[in-house]
Amino acid sequence: MLRALIISLALLILPTVAQAQSSGSFRSDRLVVTVRGEGPDVILIPGLASTSDVWARTANRLDDRYRVHLVSIRGFGNVPAGANVDGALVAPVAAELRRYIASQGLRRPAVIGHSMGGLVALRAAADAGRDRRGGQFGRVMVVDATPFFPSLISPGATVGDVEPLAQIAYQALLFLGDEALRTQGTLLGEQLGGAADSVFGTLGWQGGDRQVLAQGLYEVMTTDLRSRLPDIAAPVTVVYGWSADGNSPRAHLDALFAAGYRNLRAPARFERIEGAEHMVMIDQPTRFLAAVTRFLG
Repeated sequence: MLRALIISLALLILPTVAQAQSSGSFRSDRLVVTVRGEGPDVILIPGLASTSDVWARTANRLDDRYRVHLVSIRGFGNVPAGANVDGALVAPVAAELRRYIASQGLRRPAVIGHSMGGLVALRAAADAGRDRRGGQFGRVMVVDATPFFPSLISPGATVGDVEPLAQIAYQALLFLGDEALRTQGTLLGEQLGGAADSVFGTLGWQGGDRQVLAQGLYEVMTTDLRSRLPDIAAPVTVVYGWSADGNSPRAHLDALFAAGYRNLRAPARFERIEGAEHMVMIDQPTRFLAAVTRFLG
């Protein structure tokens, strides 16, 4: 179970996206959005401890044909925390994403979310479908994200199973800082059956406000949206890193991802990207962009 949760935190740093403009009159204490290009609307949402910088290469390839909306969640990286410093994160950010779509008059945008950003996209799409405004979303792509992250390692896991470990991770990050994710790796791995992950020694995330990071990590570990999947009206594409090496955990993800999304109204489309780890769009940018082209086509 730990491997799936920790892989989801393996974040890289890219230079700041250039030539972006403010999203106009939209003001939010949850999100910061910049806009590039002209054409059909595509919204890019980063994952835990990431800003829109992680989408730089993707945006550079899309903004000559699409209007790209680059989202940063407040409290990640150097973005001031705002209201995210207090209370829940995924649900309020999802609600604010929907408010952005409505306030800017976007019609059926394509929404792409990575890791925790995938949870945000799924929650927003489910909420839109439940209140009969599913038309807000033209289509959704989740990148290396599942409605319940622990299910990638233990399909029978429940929120109750993960809660004690999530509390440990929350407290460690809140009181000990980013370094706790490295020093606590072996301990957490032993509690989950020896699944300590070497990625702890190479984490390269953008950091941010300690409270927001701790809450985000806790929600990545405990958010279970599987029961909300039937509310999603938009078609869903799932992209994830995959390995042909039978010794790699990523060689065995196909059935786990399929099981995670089985409650959707319409079957999801799955695209595995060979040679990619969690940061699919950075690890294999050419293959990832080909998948995005198919998704948007």
